[in-house]
Amino acid sequence: MDASIKSLLYSGTVIPAHPLALTEDRQLDEARQRRLTRYYIASGAGGVAVGVHTTQFEIRWPQYNLYERVLRLAAEEIDKAQLSRPFIRVAGIAGPTAQALKEAGIARDLGYHIGLVSLGGLNDYSESRLVEHVAAVAEVIPVFGFYLQPSVGGRILSYDCWRRMADIPNLLAIKTAPFNRYQTLDVFRAVCHSERCDEIAMYTGNDDNIVADLLTTYRIPVNGKIVEKRFAGGLLGHWSVWTSKVVELFNQIRSNPTDMGLLSTNIAVTDMNAALFDPSHSFKGSIAGLHEVLRKQGLMEGTWCLSDHEVLSPGQAEEIERVMREYPEHTDDEFVRAFLEKDKI
Repeated sequence: MDASIKSLLYSGTVIPAHPLALTEDRQLDEARQRRLTRYYIASGAGGVAVGVHTTQFEIRWPQYNLYERVLRLAAEEIDKAQLSRPFIRVAGIAGPTAQALKEAGIARDLGYHIGLVSLGGLNDYSESRLVEHVAAVAEVIPVFGFYLQPSVGGRILSYDCWRRMADIPNLLAIKTAPFNRYQTLDVFRAVCHSERCDEIAMYTGNDDNIVADLLTTYRIPVNGKIVEKRFAGGLLGHWSVWTSKVVELFNQIRSNPTDMGLLSTNIAVTDMNAALFDPSHSFKGSIAGLHEVLRKQGLMEGTWCLSDHEVLSPGQAEEIERVMREYPEHTDDEFVRAFLEKDKI
């Protein structure tokens, strides 16, 4: 990994999970897909994650066969931008070991820096086999570990599992997204007890606690000493919308982490996330909710997803309207309007 990319990964940044833009007949909308990548670059994000849950896991299904194509589109737009700053390219990697190794090779060959390895759908793997699975991927591409919450396909993993994960030489970051403080603490304890503690960047994916996660210093007793570790940044589907304001808030947190008012901001952001991610309906509208914001802003044409069941839940559109009305300081409609004036398709 390039030294400037690794430095940014460790110091921390905003990484939106990249959505999938479709036409009404559920074909890839290449022009808007490319423009979404440009929006994240223009917003000041430090990278994008493509091929992850927000991009829809169905892109891997044979009838769509979009995995390599969507990764390539984002890579091409990043190349075209000719940025003078580092920009992290994260590729989502999923499936059994053979599939994961194939995806890792595709991502590496397309110039992606690191692979976010989803363990969803691998419930028949023992924890030891999961560690072997991640270690195998790490031989192909640097790895972003991923603790995914059970309600969307993940599973609860033990402290011991994460302790062994932390010792994988090419595992450089971990995204914790169990939406659970106990399980998040397990990962921090595991990393802090590893000799590789300083070689692993922690990123929040806890949509219910984003700001508080970024404010918190974990102080873990290790062999009679206190080891401190913080979330360096975040990799979130929530951050795929209102991204320029996300970057502003992230910079505010970084510059003034003792501002107690930010704890109230955490509640506002969690309220907004609830509208987007639809926990009241077991997260069924989590992808369509993001699409609805992007549609309203003109960045997407509609909320269509590859699977018919991925739709807004009853009342979700109204909830999105509510949070946009109640927290305008965290939305970026004006930024998007100015962006679209310059970025015609």
